[in-house]
Amino acid sequence: MTNRRNFLKTTAIASAAVVLNSFTGNAEELKEEQNELPEGKVRKPIVLSTWRFGLQANEAAWEVLKNGGRALDAVEAGVKVPEADPKERSVGYGGRPDRDGRVTLDACIMDEMSNIGSVGCLEHIKHPISVARAVMEKTPHVMLVGDGALQFALSQGFQKENLLLPDSEREWKEWLKTSEYKPIANIENHDTIGMIALDAAGNLSGACTTSGMAFKMHGRLGDSPIIGAGLYVDNEIGAATATGHGEEVIRIAGCHLVVELMRQGRSPQKACEEAVQRVVKLMKNRNKNLKDIQVGFIALNKKGDYGSYCVQSGFNYAVYDETGNRLIDPDFYIK
Repeated sequence: MTNRRNFLKTTAIASAAVVLNSFTGNAEELKEEQNELPEGKVRKPIVLSTWRFGLQANEAAWEVLKNGGRALDAVEAGVKVPEADPKERSVGYGGRPDRDGRVTLDACIMDEMSNIGSVGCLEHIKHPISVARAVMEKTPHVMLVGDGALQFALSQGFQKENLLLPDSEREWKEWLKTSEYKPIANIENHDTIGMIALDAAGNLSGACTTSGMAFKMHGRLGDSPIIGAGLYVDNEIGAATATGHGEEVIRIAGCHLVVELMRQGRSPQKACEEAVQRVVKLMKNRNKNLKDIQVGFIALNKKGDYGSYCVQSGFNYAVYDETGNRLIDPDFYIK
């Protein structure tokens, strides 16, 4: 009888160990999938940005971060790269115009102390992100738009330029033949460069800049210049930025939602997933076709854990840390 009891006891212990190892293994796999670090470890500096052009943007940001620079300086330097590229058709200098043939730019920036600056419907200035930073640092306001934003930019020494490039003008004139406005998911008429970074000092900052949807109504603003929609930073918790159809991001105050979900204990990955699921739910409630839109979020917490999720395939994001710069295709809702 004693031998039988010992056998049963040994078997139970062994079985429990197998089960425990299985759970531990699954947990480790889950952490790896969600880019989470073990307890007590921190990944810094690190920078994340949206879309393939984020690779080049990350390079500029990393030059600041690797030398111990501030995350705020890094994100501004990073997003200025696509802003200045005439080949990038959804940001800055190369941006497509609205339906009136006017190139209008939107941007916002946020630092580790919750200082914020934003510009909307800004014309003739190649780097709206720097104007947004000037609004943050040199005015009592947090947002300037339209003529007021331009007037302020000129007063700060920014150069007035023609942003309607020949290729964009040709596309606009071709569009005028039908004047059909139907944004298409993952087509570069609505992509944004959003960037979030954690510096060596452990501080977070973020930036977001775009020319908005091609051939939009003049005066239209998406999520990109709106703190809490296209970008949000809480230096106690984490940061998030968004891309895609701005109206849907605004509807859920997307990036604020992602950060608040992280505050409640979600990983960056899970927070992005829940935010996208909120977008999906509201689309379905309004009987809208999910395949007509794209929304993607990227998120980063104070440990350097990061994650991303989007409505459908096609979105990607770039990550640069001490292991190098790489492009990642996140998971998505529509399979």
